[in-house]
Amino acid sequence: MTTGQTVRLPSVDRILGDAACLALIAHYGRAQTLACARAVLAELRTAMLAGAVCEEGASIAAIAAQMAERLQAQSRSRLRAVFNLTGTVLHTNLGRALLPDAALQAVVEALQWPMNLEFDLETGKRGDRDDLVEELLRELTGAEAATIVNNNAAAVLLMLNTLAQGKEVVVSRGELVEIGGAFRIPDVMTRAGAVLREVGSTNRTHLADYANGVNADTALLMKVHCSNYAITGFTKSVELDELVPLAAQHGVPTAVDLGSGTLVDLAQYGLPHETTVRETIEAGADLVTFSGDKLLGGPQCGVIVGRADLIAKIKRNPLKRALRVGKLTLAALEPVLRLYRAPDLLAERLTTLRLLTRPAGAMRAQADILLPLLQGALGAAYAVTAEAMTSQIGSGALPVDQLPSFGLAIRSAPGSRLSNPLGALEQRLRALPCPVIGRIGQDTLWLDLRCLEAAHETAFVAQLDELSA
Repeated sequence: MTTGQTVRLPSVDRILGDAACLALIAHYGRAQTLACARAVLAELRTAMLAGAVCEEGASIAAIAAQMAERLQAQSRSRLRAVFNLTGTVLHTNLGRALLPDAALQAVVEALQWPMNLEFDLETGKRGDRDDLVEELLRELTGAEAATIVNNNAAAVLLMLNTLAQGKEVVVSRGELVEIGGAFRIPDVMTRAGAVLREVGSTNRTHLADYANGVNADTALLMKVHCSNYAITGFTKSVELDELVPLAAQHGVPTAVDLGSGTLVDLAQYGLPHETTVRETIEAGADLVTFSGDKLLGGPQCGVIVGRADLIAKIKRNPLKRALRVGKLTLAALEPVLRLYRAPDLLAERLTTLRLLTRPAGAMRAQADILLPLLQGALGAAYAVTAEAMTSQIGSGALPVDQLPSFGLAIRSAPGSRLSNPLGALEQRLRALPCPVIGRIGQDTLWLDLRCLEAAHETAFVAQLDELSA
């Protein structure tokens, strides 16, 4: 700014009367646009005192341009779609399971119409929202009854609070798991009002340990599936079919927290075998809890299946209302469960299973197409190669089991003058309109293509040019 030059800011009324601002008002509303105009003017006044504003920067056109940019940023959703190229299919931080098309259509309809959530169309009286999916769950698991809550942690909490408040629950020390967010089974028991009775040792627990832990205050014998870690070496655990007779002998139920939970034998699809809910029920478990948004491939929810008398008691707990799910969850869950009626078509129609079973050859062919495009966008500062790599099923669901995969490996070119080049590139990828999330390890930025399906490939390529800007 020239010394002695006077810069005058336009009034708020003049700004709002400008054609560009009238367009902003039409899009964002008068109140939001007015607040933005005042904020921009306040910042310009502060800058004027420091001599940092020229006449051009104080023009209505310049102010309107600032306002348009700011309003657009303010209106952008904080919850955004991303490309998950981490190699973790069921990534907790990225929303876990992707819903199949049938579930998407059901949710859209539930958003647009009143639904018979708790209305019995046959009797015209109030119904039970669990009835919408209970019959399917009974069919698929072999259980007598079922109820749904908002996640598996809630399912465990509700089960323990209902059946073991003020009483003891016998659990092996080797099964006192912690999952993401420092969520620990002992802490859940405390919040549920149950008393933890630890038996055995970290690596070895025998049936006699359970027997010695049972007393007059015992309410449950509980097994917790260690889905997010494995203890190997000198180990011993008690199988469910051994534990059930002991529980029956003492007249207490046996509960199993499967965590992820699956309704089909994954081994038939070339994946690691995971105990199914039906197998657990058939082995004698009185109650089983599991997630809906992990291996099941549905929306976030927690499912409790088992004996009808115990489920009925759980549903009468006042906490059930606090933990129940809404119509959108049930709208998404029902079509996902229906897909399991056609196991021969499941790998094609269930998104989670389709990604887990994606052929390495398809990913290799995709990498060959994308490599020159990405290399061209990054330039000489980076070297991109197509390489074999390993995916994992989930960060909290079978994280130990690796899947052969293929993708793009990015390394800093020799002689690069960039400081922390891979970290800088990882940040640039996250700043794209649809952020790209990869993983850094071994001096390489890995972009695993397992979760980049053909339908999204065009959108991925379209924004690569912004990396060279």
